[in-house]
Amino acid sequence: MVQLLTVTISNPDSVNFILGQTHFIKSVDDIHEALVASVPGIKFGLAFCEASGKRLVRRSGTDPELTQLACDNAMTIGAGHSFIVFLGQGFYPLNVLNAIKGLPEVCRIFCATANPTEVVIAETNQGRSILGVVDGFTPLGIENEVEIEARKTFLREIGYKA
Repeated sequence: MVQLLTVTISNPDSVNFILGQTHFIKSVDDIHEALVASVPGIKFGLAFCEASGKRLVRRSGTDPELTQLACDNAMTIGAGHSFIVFLGQGFYPLNVLNAIKGLPEVCRIFCATANPTEVVIAETNQGRSILGVVDGFTPLGIENEVEIEARKTFLREIGYKA
C-alpha cells in the first residue's frame, strides 16, 4: 500500500535551499567541502537522511541555526538518502549547484529555491520517497514587453548579464 502526502518545507526567513537525493553517507562531507570550496565564507546548514544502518539524520554546516533548520526539515521529510541544504542570506544556489551536481554520489536535485515549497512524498511500509516538489505558486499570466525589459534590467543590475 502506498500513501501519498505532502510535507511543507519550514523556511521562516525565506532563505534559499537545495533539496536533493544522494546515495552514500560520505555525501555529508563531500557536499560540505563542495560548498566551502565554491564560495568563500559561505554560511549554510546541511542534513542527510541515512537510509540504512543507524538511519540517522547526518549533519554539517557553518551556521548552527541553518544546520538545525536543515535537520528539522530532514526529519519531517524522512525520505532515505535525501539531503537538504539551507544557504545563509546573500548566498544563492546558482553559485553552488554545479559543485553539488558534480559530486559522483549525488543522484538528483529536486529544487533550489527560496519559495514556499511542498514536498510530495510516497510512503510505504518500508519508508518514504520524494516524488517531486511544488515550488512556489501557479503563474498568473504571461510577461509583456515592459516586464521583459524589467527582467533583463534586473539581471544586468545584479551582475548576471552584461
